[in-house]
Amino acid sequence: MEKTAYDLTVPVRRDTSVIFASPHSGRHYPWAFQRKTVLDERTLRSSEDAFVDVLFSKAPEFGAPLLAARMPRAFVDLNRSADELDPAVVEGVRRVSHNPRIASGLGVIPRVVAQGRQIYRGKMRLQEAHARIADYWRPYHDALQQLLNESRARFGEAILIDCHSMPHEALDVIARRGKPRPDVVLGDRFGAAADGEIVDRIEEAFTAAGLRVSRNSPFAGAFVTQHYGRPSSGQHVIQVEIDRSLYMNEAMIRPNGNFHAFRRLMGSVTAQIADMGRRRPQELAAE
Repeated sequence: MEKTAYDLTVPVRRDTSVIFASPHSGRHYPWAFQRKTVLDERTLRSSEDAFVDVLFSKAPEFGAPLLAARMPRAFVDLNRSADELDPAVVEGVRRVSHNPRIASGLGVIPRVVAQGRQIYRGKMRLQEAHARIADYWRPYHDALQQLLNESRARFGEAILIDCHSMPHEALDVIARRGKPRPDVVLGDRFGAAADGEIVDRIEEAFTAAGLRVSRNSPFAGAFVTQHYGRPSSGQHVIQVEIDRSLYMNEAMIRPNGNFHAFRRLMGSVTAQIADMGRRRPQELAAE
């Protein structure tokens, strides 16, 4: 099985503290994995943040690295803690106190994809689950930590944009409250993961592009945001969720007619966000 955990694209000149990462856009579905599931590939892909890495692919042109997972979320979820193992899908795992992610089948080794559809007929061995974590989860997070360390060492801060997409139907909860559906949801764990001024500027970049933005509802950020967001230490993490219907056919999991225009729009947003972490020329000259 392919053991490459991620693709890392670095700029020719890294001159911003901003890092872009996409943990759920991986689309490499090994045959050995497909043989073990009861689902076809399109159904497996329903939990994938399809094409998100493509939407942010201009980041290296604007001085920021782009880290993208290769393996799909249905195989191993990089936005979960490595110890969030589900006893309903992995043999030999002890039941722990209530964890809503595990209970819903969305642990580090997911039991279900979108709409609660079961991935496997039975359970896998604990050894296999540990191998997935060792081969794919840890390398991705090691690379992410290295990028954060480099930004903090060079710029005195690190700003991680954790890039995701959301099903259009996930916004129904907001529509039912009589509020306009957002195109983008920014999650900062209600201020715990990033400085408010930084989140304000990210919101401005999206709104200037004509996109409607909300914060922390219905998504406030998951493991990456919670684990790496330490604003008091100059390490800021903002989860970005984009409505999939803006750029793709969700049922067919393929780009829609607006994809290329939306990708260009996202290129402009990416440039503005990258500029937030760009140090002034006199600061660079003083080093």
